[in-house]
Amino acid sequence: MKLSVIAALTFAALSSAAHAVEADDIREATKAEADTFNARMYAGRPGDKAYACFVRRYDAEHLARHPKQKVASMKLLVSAEVDKEDKQLHNSFRLGFRYRHRSGDFDSSGSCNHAAFTKDGTEIRLGCGVDCEGGGIGVALSKDDKSAIVRLERVRVWQNNKPDDDAEQSLVGGADDRIFRLDRTDNSECASLVTDRKELAALRHK
Repeated sequence: MKLSVIAALTFAALSSAAHAVEADDIREATKAEADTFNARMYAGRPGDKAYACFVRRYDAEHLARHPKQKVASMKLLVSAEVDKEDKQLHNSFRLGFRYRHRSGDFDSSGSCNHAAFTKDGTEIRLGCGVDCEGGGIGVALSKDDKSAIVRLERVRVWQNNKPDDDAEQSLVGGADDRIFRLDRTDNSECASLVTDRKELAALRHK
């Protein structure tokens, strides 16, 4: 019975990621598979807290080949933390980016479900969503674990880290903005996505 409830909750969480991970295109990973994925994501078994940072700054040549791409640069910070109550590892994300033809920094954040496979078994990824039907992203890894593959249909974003109604907008996946490949880099590269001082200190020591 308990496993059925967990499976139902996982399915619901995957569905809420606003098409970043299609509900009919996944199967829940086993605990062993999820543990393996987490070890790949965080370059080792995560302890009570872990971080992984991925960054991409698109050069003029790339943007010229993709004239419809709206995003000029993107950062992704994936975090893991063991919940003190349920003793389970919970993942979350923070996304930062700049538009190609607009000024300012934009960001988004939310929680992620446990890892899941596509039905054909070719990819395992996290489905991550923003609260209150704010859309979300899917996060997978390249085969060599050196890059994150970010997929999105729509995700709620805010300008300059101001999560209020006036600043709220959405990044919508267009012809050239549905899939992003971001390169793994030092966690300090994602420090701009963290506002809490204690968490920033923890990030810099990982």
